[in-house]
Amino acid sequence: MAALSPSLAPAKGVVPEAAASLPTVALTELPRQAQETHRLIRKGGPFPYEKDGTVFFNRERLLPASPRGYYREYTVKTPGVRHRGARRIVCGGRIPTTPDNCYYTDDHYASFRRIVD
Repeated sequence: MAALSPSLAPAKGVVPEAAASLPTVALTELPRQAQETHRLIRKGGPFPYEKDGTVFFNRERLLPASPRGYYREYTVKTPGVRHRGARRIVCGGRIPTTPDNCYYTDDHYASFRRIVD
């Protein structure tokens, strides 16, 4: 992934205004599978699904506007489901293992909550 221009990306640790308006959820309050996915993101994988780590385009425009390639999506396993299910974590940042912010959705991008550690 190409590095983003520093002027196009939010500063590390800064929550963009659009993100600040989203509800939050503590990492420890997420399902166990989401916590495991978050750990894998920080480790850089390996990820169980081929699409994990691919660019998320934010077509729903629910996350703060950012340049293409800023967001990446990761599948959160859903017990009892044979396919990818609806749960995802979407993270934004220049370096995937140290994202600026991560967001959780359990309804396939219809809503997001910003994950706080």
